[in-house]
Amino acid sequence: MALTLQQLRYLVAVADCRSITAAAAAVYVAQPALSRAVQALERDLEVELVIRNGRGVELTPEGARVVRLARTVLAAVDAIEDIGAAHGGGPGQQLCVVATPTLAIDLAAEMLPAFTARHPEVGVRLLQHDSREALVQCLANGSAELGLVDLPVDQELSSHHLHEREVVLVSPPGSALPDPLPLRRLNGLRLVLPTRGTGRRTELESMFSRLGVRPVAALEVDERLAWVASVLGGHGSLIWYRDMALRAFGSRAQVRSFSPALLRPVGLVHARSRLSRPARAFLAHARHKAPVREPSR
Repeated sequence: MALTLQQLRYLVAVADCRSITAAAAAVYVAQPALSRAVQALERDLEVELVIRNGRGVELTPEGARVVRLARTVLAAVDAIEDIGAAHGGGPGQQLCVVATPTLAIDLAAEMLPAFTARHPEVGVRLLQHDSREALVQCLANGSAELGLVDLPVDQELSSHHLHEREVVLVSPPGSALPDPLPLRRLNGLRLVLPTRGTGRRTELESMFSRLGVRPVAALEVDERLAWVASVLGGHGSLIWYRDMALRAFGSRAQVRSFSPALLRPVGLVHARSRLSRPARAFLAHARHKAPVREPSR
C-alpha cells in the first residue's frame, strides 16, 4: 500500500466540496489527477470511498470513517510543520476574518470565542461587509484572510463547506398562511426587504426571478432591529435564516418552512494561496465544530 498525504488531502477536499470538480479547484489540481488519486486510494484500501452521482459525490460509510481519520492525520502533520514557525512567535499572531452582517453574528457569538479560548496567542479581528462582492474583494486585496459566506462563491476562491442553514418565512402572529409554505405563495406576499442595491436584496431578487414570483415590498430597511419591529408590527413577513429568526423573535412571531425546503450552504473561503498558521488553525477548528455529514445509506 502506497498511502500518501496528498491522497488524504484530496479525499478530504472531496468530502468538503461534495464535488470532484470543486474539490480539484480547492486544492489547485486538475480534475482528472484528483479523480485518479482518489481511485488509487480506493484500490489500495480495497474499499469504495465515494459514490459518484449526477449531483456530485457522496461518502460511503467506509469513506466517512477514512475522512475522519484523515482529518486527524492532516491536523497532526500541520502541527508538526508549524513547530518551526511557532517557535519564538509567541503572542501577537493576527488573523482577520470577514463576514456578512448576519453571519458575523455567528462568528462573534460562537466560533470566535471558542477559537480564541483554544488559541489565546492569536488575535482575531472581525470585518463586516454587506455585499458578497465587497467581501470577496476584501479577500482578494489581502484585507482579510478568511471569509464566512453563503456558498457558492467566485471560483477563483477556495471554499470549505461547513454546514447548511434553513431559510424560512417569519410572519406576524396570526398570519393565515400554510406551514410549510409553497414557494409560489410568495407571489404578492407583503415582505420586509433590504433596500435596493444591497447584496442581500440582489440575492433575494434573483431568487424571486428563478421562482417566477413577485412579492410586494411592504417596507425596505437594512437594520436588523427594524426587521424585527416591522414583523411584530404587522407590516409584513421576513425571509431569514431559521436559527437567526428564532434567536431574534423567540415565540413572538410565526416561523414557517418553505416547500420545497430552502437550504443555503455556508462555508469559509480564502484566496488560492497557502494560509497562515492562525488561518489554518481557525479553518481546522471550524471544520471540527461543523456538523458531520454522514452517508445516507
